Amino acid sequence: MSAEIRYLEPSGATRVFNYVVATLTRLGLSVWGSRVLRVRGRKTGEWRSTPVNLLTIDGVRYLVAPRGTTQWVRNLRVIGAGELAVGRRVEPFRATELADVDKPAVLRAYLKRWKFEVGVFFDGVGPDATDDELLRIASGYPVFVITPES
Repeated sequence: MSAEIRYLEPSGATRVFNYVVATLTRLGLSVWGSRVLRVRGRKTGEWRSTPVNLLTIDGVRYLVAPRGTTQWVRNLRVIGAGELAVGRRVEPFRATELADVDKPAVLRAYLKRWKFEVGVFFDGVGPDATDDELLRIASGYPVFVITPES
């Protein structure tokens, strides 16, 4: 990971979009795979929530942070677990962060599925980028493998 930490502050439009998606997801309507991510705060221990896109590739589930090292990423790195919710269905999980070298295929699949929504955060890099291009940007996009908590 590079010394510089990448984080993009959400714009007003992003905040409105996230609010709408989170509200629909809380009501049980998943929008293109959306979930409400709930993670305990690393300092307060209080539950924090935000909408996320849950990506599944060959049965493995991932969370990608298109805006970089957000608060949910920082909390998940410390706590290592959380919950994914759609409506009343809540699934506890454990999270393991991927190394940069393992991210290109996941970033490509994420962009194929949600480029219309998150492409603006990828500075012109799209799903047709080479592995080298995706590896070059990988450190700015945290990716977690999500496994059900047993």
